[in-house]
Amino acid sequence: MLEVRLPQSWLDELAPVIAQLVADQVASRITQKDFTLWGKAAEAESSIRLGWVESPTLSAPLVDEINDLAKELVAQGVTRVVLCGMGGSSLAPEVITKKFGIKIDVLDSTDPEQVSQVVFRDLAKTVVVVSSKSGSTVETDSQKRIFEKAFTDAGINPLERIVIVTDPGSPMEEAAKQAGYRIFNADPNVGGRYSALTAFGLVPSGLAGVDISKLLQDAAESLNQLSKDDAANPGLILGAVLARSKKEAGYKDKVGIISDQATLPDFADWAEQLIAESTGKEEKGILPLVINSSSFEAQAKLEDVVLVTVSENSQFLSTTDILVSGNLAEQFMLWEYATAVASRIIDVNPFDQPDVESAKVAARGMLAEKSKASTWLFENEGISVNGLNLTIDSVSSVENALAALLSEIGPDSYLSVQAYLNREADLPVDLLREALAKHSSRPVTLGWGPRFLHSTGQYHKGGPRIGVFLQLTTENESDLAVPGRDFSFGELIASQAAGDAKVLADLGRPVLTLRLSSPKADLVKLSQMIEGMK
Repeated sequence: MLEVRLPQSWLDELAPVIAQLVADQVASRITQKDFTLWGKAAEAESSIRLGWVESPTLSAPLVDEINDLAKELVAQGVTRVVLCGMGGSSLAPEVITKKFGIKIDVLDSTDPEQVSQVVFRDLAKTVVVVSSKSGSTVETDSQKRIFEKAFTDAGINPLERIVIVTDPGSPMEEAAKQAGYRIFNADPNVGGRYSALTAFGLVPSGLAGVDISKLLQDAAESLNQLSKDDAANPGLILGAVLARSKKEAGYKDKVGIISDQATLPDFADWAEQLIAESTGKEEKGILPLVINSSSFEAQAKLEDVVLVTVSENSQFLSTTDILVSGNLAEQFMLWEYATAVASRIIDVNPFDQPDVESAKVAARGMLAEKSKASTWLFENEGISVNGLNLTIDSVSSVENALAALLSEIGPDSYLSVQAYLNREADLPVDLLREALAKHSSRPVTLGWGPRFLHSTGQYHKGGPRIGVFLQLTTENESDLAVPGRDFSFGELIASQAAGDAKVLADLGRPVLTLRLSSPKADLVKLSQMIEGMK
């Protein structure tokens, strides 16, 4: 059973907001798919994006088909599941499988080192799930192409080892039908970040061995609480907490989410993309921070940060103001309801992502002129440096360039570390994140590029203009061609970083880009530089 526990003083403060939500019948209207809840301008999009409230029942017919395929594959000795997808298409299955202790390889990167590590391993035992609503996503298309070639080169028929998950009628479905691939259709009336309990979340999780029937059953039962127009509805309470932005009550437009790693490992990563992409637009938004109990933000109790612990256990001892308890499927539904509620309160459309496309366009432009993606002002200690909207023309050291970036941080700012690196390489990025937070006394987010471009990237560009950005890139020793394309994975990820930096700079935000020659050692070096700054 879902529960949101918070101090009585908070409940008293939020009581008028919750009472208005009850009077407006927001919970029941969401359940009834009332697309007028977010204003006239949002109606066209919201009218085709509320299918998630029915996912627990509408997805049930997929269960037998997924389980049957899983049995077929196991009988053939295929026991390794790889998921190629971005944003909501990959984050939910990653959280689901971690919860149940089941191994899955998620490829949501264009870093050539990471791609190589996932693709060229255990192909004889591998099934690949390629997930994309449209199939036009350049990362997913590139990943699919290299797996097709790898299987073919290994004498394995790709049609027997690649499974497509996409919307009905999408370009990907049409191409997959013509080629003869196995296809699972997702609900077209569900956006990617709300798709945890659709084919996008269920196919890879079910093939890996998760009891997806139980997942759907738990989610369906949560609707008994979440659909009620009642002040005790946890979806209304959490939505009001997320949107707690009244100046006189203490301005809190950022939420630090701590996952209980014993019961809901890495759930905060999924919630981060849901909240950021849904609310971060029109220069408004709620900034989610994925932290742990020892993080600076959790210890410092910053005035503009709400601290929330997420656990399956309602008796979990939390040091934060708020404890959200419930099983995984219940939590999926709760946070989706709460994000939709919070979006109504702050008056944004929770179902569009108007600024995500800008980074894609800029990346394509950089790919067309690849030389512009690799221009550097100087190199120092093996680290190449570039900056936009930063006064570093006369600077010659990495430390001074970092100091220039940190000087841009104001009392309401946040710093975003964007790591276009191999996230499977056990890099000490958290060490750097913590050093930056302690030095600046401000919240610091960490995003792995390019996957964050499909989630938190919306907030960075569409949300409040208070972000300060540190990009980390590298030049891989060995690059990897994208089959059938005139660019490599290395060129693609460099173009994605450069394109996003340009978009952020065009919005007036400062961006410092550092190209690391030895990522592990250089991250330690950067952390030590920051710790030594006054």
